[in-house]
Amino acid sequence: MSPADPTRHANWPLLVPAEEQPWKTLSSTQISPPPREMRRDAILTQAGAELEYVYRPRGPRAVFILPVTAAGEAVLIRQYRYPLRATISEVVAGGVEHGEDLLAAAARELKEEVGGTASEWVALPGFYAQPSSSGVVFYPLLALGVTLGEAQHEASELIEPLVLPLPEAYRRLDAGDIFDGPSSLTMFHARRVLQERGLL
Repeated sequence: MSPADPTRHANWPLLVPAEEQPWKTLSSTQISPPPREMRRDAILTQAGAELEYVYRPRGPRAVFILPVTAAGEAVLIRQYRYPLRATISEVVAGGVEHGEDLLAAAARELKEEVGGTASEWVALPGFYAQPSSSGVVFYPLLALGVTLGEAQHEASELIEPLVLPLPEAYRRLDAGDIFDGPSSLTMFHARRVLQERGLL
């Protein structure tokens, strides 16, 4: 991987476990199977205390995509989220399949959720969304020159596209109207690139 590769951010290889671990795992039990695996571990801390920890382990990955059309529009989605009992605004996102390349996963999700294809991809800094309870790694990307077509939603998805001029999308971000944390952080990291290119 070249450090100059715009489709792989320089911080992505850093999102890995540390070589030295201050806590010791005494036992580990799977309480929910993949693809949304949950585990319950008995832990011995560095201070000698024994704890129980319930979490999603490392392994799963997800991509988050801010699509931008040639006309300078952000393509967000409105998606119903059952745990919230609410429909919220988000960027395009989805899980990475086992063995799937991150860019291929991003292109697939863009096609599935909004029927989009991109002429250019720019990787953004990766992050952990819920490090206290989840080992899932999030990889955000900016998709430029996006053209829209027919979406290919899963049967369980309730999604509608939300196409906004970029200034309006970022007004909503700054106003606190994007309630999804990973979507907000994806847009935050994309802002500098959009400004440098004169799109925002």
